[in-house]
Parts: sequence; C-alpha cells; structure tokens
Amino acid sequence: MGFKKLFASLGVGGASVETVLHEHNVVPGGVVQGEVHIQGGTVNQQIEGLSVGLQARVEVESGDQEYKQDIEFTKVQIGGAFELQAGAVHTVPFGLEIPWETPITMIDGQALRGMHVGVTTELAIARAVDSGDLDPINVHPLPVQKAILDAFIRLGFRFKNADLERGHIRGTRQRLPFYQEIEFYPPAQYRGLNQVELSFVADEHAMDVVLEMDKKPGLFSEGSDTFRSFQVGLHDFQTTDWAAYLHQWIAEVGSKRNWF
Repeated sequence: MGFKKLFASLGVGGASVETVLHEHNVVPGGVVQGEVHIQGGTVNQQIEGLSVGLQARVEVESGDQEYKQDIEFTKVQIGGAFELQAGAVHTVPFGLEIPWETPITMIDGQALRGMHVGVTTELAIARAVDSGDLDPINVHPLPVQKAILDAFIRLGFRFKNADLERGHIRGTRQRLPFYQEIEFYPPAQYRGLNQVELSFVADEHAMDVVLEMDKKPGLFSEGSDTFRSFQVGLHDFQTTDWAAYLHQWIAEVGSKRNWF
C-alpha cells in the first residue's frame, strides 16, 4: 500500500499535489520510489518546476542557544515547466537515492526517539513555491551498522536517545552538514561510565565508526582516550567479534580512569 500525504491546495481553485511513496522502508545507499500526482484546479496554471528531496530535523548550537532546524540534504528536479490545464491530472514517477550518510531511524523494527527524516515535495508555480508536509521514511541500518548495534545490545547496553547535530566530525568521510549520535546507557558491569555515543559515517566504499564515552565539550579529538574512530568495510565486517572489540576498548579506558 502506498504512503500518502495530501498537500494543501495552492490558493482557491489552484492546483493540489499528492505524493505517494511505494515503499517507506529504506536503507542508506538505497532508493525510495514514488509518484507525485498534480491535480489541476479550476483555471489553467503555469508550472515552473517540481522537485523531491530528503529532509531531517537537526540540532543547531549557536552561542549559548540550541534550537531545531529542518535541513534538506538532497534534492532532485523531477519535472520541468509546463502549463497545467484546468482539471487535468499529471503523474510524475521518481526514484530518490538515499545518501549513504542518511541517519538511521529504525533499529529492529523500533523507531529511534528523536529522529525526523522524510521526503519533501516542492511545486513551483507562477513564481510561488509550495512546500508540502514531510512524508516520513523508515531508514533501517546497513548490515555492517546492525552488526555493531547488535554488539552493544549483547554487552547489555540500552538505547537512550538519538539526535542529529549540525557540524562535522573531524577525520571522517563526512559530506552532509550534520551527523547522527546514537546514545546508549551502560550496563552495571561498566560502573562509572555515564554513556556511550555512536556515530556512523558511510559512503559506497566503507564506513567510519566513531565511539565516544562520557562526552565533554570539545571531546572530538584524536588525543582523547575516551574517543575512538576506526574504518570498516561494508562487506568484510563479519570476521570481527564486535562485542569483544567494544568490551576491550571500554575496559581499557575504564581501568585507566578507575571507573570499573
């Protein structure tokens, strides 16, 4: 069944737009397929363009203030200029590529709290622009991402929250203007540990994994013993025992700081 969202009409008697997503479950590097239906109003109208994109709600820090901002991080033109006749219906199919860095919104079928990612549709008509509501998509982890997430669960970590932060993680392949942090509560065996934050930064070749413990301002630096980043291939990750890898790192840091 298609996922539908009816946009507001463009003025009295104007055109209306309906976007239908054929499948709203996707993975980074995949494609979301859909159709945009443009319904003509009571008068002829000049359509100047039609586009679809992906949008995420991101936390922005500015001085002492923090606020949410909707950022469109990919956009594709799917229709050019034409005259929409009164009462006519135009259907425009599209395939929108999901960037490899697109944040995960689902883990094991459960939605991650704090994630708002979806498809936007924009219709330009007579020098005016109508931006429709967000059509949410469910972004599931890649197999390599799921392997690392499963390792945290095996160690007894519990999911706390996820957020998107504007900025860049130094030393990674990041291209988008924001990154995702997935936060976990530690199990009792890691007493003294406040939390662990996990970030994935992938492209079509490999993925950077960024781990951070007991976050403090300015902690994203190679010199900190509570920060670790490493690269893993998208298809050769099965040879690593990720639970053992994570436990070893956490235990090393914890013993240095007398946490455990």
